[in-house]
Amino acid sequence: MMSLHESMLRKTLQSDPQSRRWFLNVMGRVSALSVAAGELRAGGPARLSADPFTLGVASGDPDEKSVVLWTRLAPEPLQPGGGMPPEFVDVRCEIATDDAMKNVVQSRTIAATPQLGHSVHVEMEGLEPDRWYWYRFRCGDAESPVGRTRTMPRAEALPPHVRFAVTSCQNYEQGLFTAYEQMAKDDPDLVFHLGDYIYEYEAGRNGKVRTHLGKEIVGLDDYRIRYAQYRSDPALRHMHAQCPWMVTWDDHEFDNNCAGAVSEELDVDPVEYLVRRANAYQAYYEMMPLRPSQMPRNCDMELYRKVSFGRLADFLMLDTRQYRSDQPNNDRKSPLNDAALDTRQTMLGAEQKGWLYQNLIRSTSCWNVLAQQVMMGMVNRSGDPEVLQYSMDQWPGYAYERMRLVEFLRDRHVSNPVVLTGDIHTNWANELRVDDRREDEPTVATEFVATSLTSGGNGVDRPGNWEAVVSTNPCVKFHNAERGYIRCEVTPQAWRSDYMVISDVLQPGGETTVRRSLVVESGKARIQEA
Repeated sequence: MMSLHESMLRKTLQSDPQSRRWFLNVMGRVSALSVAAGELRAGGPARLSADPFTLGVASGDPDEKSVVLWTRLAPEPLQPGGGMPPEFVDVRCEIATDDAMKNVVQSRTIAATPQLGHSVHVEMEGLEPDRWYWYRFRCGDAESPVGRTRTMPRAEALPPHVRFAVTSCQNYEQGLFTAYEQMAKDDPDLVFHLGDYIYEYEAGRNGKVRTHLGKEIVGLDDYRIRYAQYRSDPALRHMHAQCPWMVTWDDHEFDNNCAGAVSEELDVDPVEYLVRRANAYQAYYEMMPLRPSQMPRNCDMELYRKVSFGRLADFLMLDTRQYRSDQPNNDRKSPLNDAALDTRQTMLGAEQKGWLYQNLIRSTSCWNVLAQQVMMGMVNRSGDPEVLQYSMDQWPGYAYERMRLVEFLRDRHVSNPVVLTGDIHTNWANELRVDDRREDEPTVATEFVATSLTSGGNGVDRPGNWEAVVSTNPCVKFHNAERGYIRCEVTPQAWRSDYMVISDVLQPGGETTVRRSLVVESGKARIQEA
């Protein structure tokens, strides 16, 4: 039952937007500080009747001297609270230079708190650059699986190569996560997950293979349980334990086609919507290998950041959901009209855009990578030059900002800009110009778009309008509608993208193979066959 205080507070927030924003910001800082302080308090000995490490282990956000190690205690992961008592619990983390965990080089004991769902985010610092490590957690008599992670090369080093995987859109109901089995065999240095890690829909809405638990998720426990259900997949858990992940969200980690603080639905209470966003953001932080500095401040969470692989590549992780303007033209496919070209339309927001431009100007890396969510290529999806249909949820809906960004890459001579993208459930390789509709303009950057891992169920090599779309859009050099991920190998001389596709996500045993291999030579920004 809602208390009188809470009822009055909600009425105030509903009637005064300025008070709403002030309240959420202040309370976000207070709650985050109190939780952070709580993590410094001593925990207690574990009193657990079952294995607390059912959700596995993960690592992420590495630099040359440190990496984040993650786990979450949940002996009953699909129950509210994960089956944990509402108290602080001691967890010990160890990191070693061997997979047998004989040569432990660091260990820490911290308290897992109920305020953060008994998740643990340990920043292991003082590590050696450019080397692999192994790690595990202990809680009481329980021991986690051993995970493997690595640090990045020194900032001044120029490594001979880096290998990584790019994936997104893994709807639990629409397919098995079998493709992660081949990804693990690929032995990447990093994984980039570009959003739609979970889907918020009610049980059965997308049912093909498996079924979500419960109704559409809204509350904090709802989001926690949904993440736990996804992590019940052994292939996903195993891949998290193989190497560090860099993650960012798209819309389904919160709500479909969200745009900043604007819902796609017209009858949503704005206060309830922000409360739901706070729940979604907290659960996301709890379940991802993110640094404590990225802890959400209630309904806000700063997720854009950089990781560098020496001087070989700067990876700039972007957030194109939290700060964007509402989609123009009622979020329907439209021509690039005045609404889409409005100078006030923003995908990045002023602060993130300034951060991005500063990092691009300062970069001394061979390759400069924008890892983000929605397709940047300005593709007429109808395939008919007389019927213009551009997605308003993607960068064409923010065409002015998008063209100025590509113009900046060109005029500042940013070295080898490459865009990595998810979201769209299809594979694309695009050559980006300031205005992609003009074939006479020079190519400035390259975009590799990863299809979904499972979303949409089994796909096809060539969708129905494939030939029309490819022939009428000069920027498109490859398009495919199967499921899978992209495997990338980058050297100072060239970038290679292998489009990995899986034969079947609806039943076990799907085989993952290379559908197409494309290469970009350093300094040329042109896509070629491998």
